[in-house]
Amino acid sequence: MYGYRFHRQKPILDYIVDFYAPDLMLVIEIDGFSHNDSAIQDHKRQNEIEQLGIHFLRFLDGDIKHRMDDVLVTIQEWIEEHGKS
Repeated sequence: MYGYRFHRQKPILDYIVDFYAPDLMLVIEIDGFSHNDSAIQDHKRQNEIEQLGIHFLRFLDGDIKHRMDDVLVTIQEWIEEHGKS
């Protein structure tokens, strides 16, 4: 997207994130039913990764399945605001 590379299932620290764009320092996480019981662990993991200067965008699995256009617009807007010129 906009020439930025996104890596899928990228290890960061002791965790694996869904998608990572290193040039943007951006993680994209997709939260589904498997995350329902792990909200505290997800918050801890996100805080540790954010301490590296990495930003997070989170989307619900249902949004990916049913509102992908909106998800893509959100990512594009984030890149336009935060990406390198």
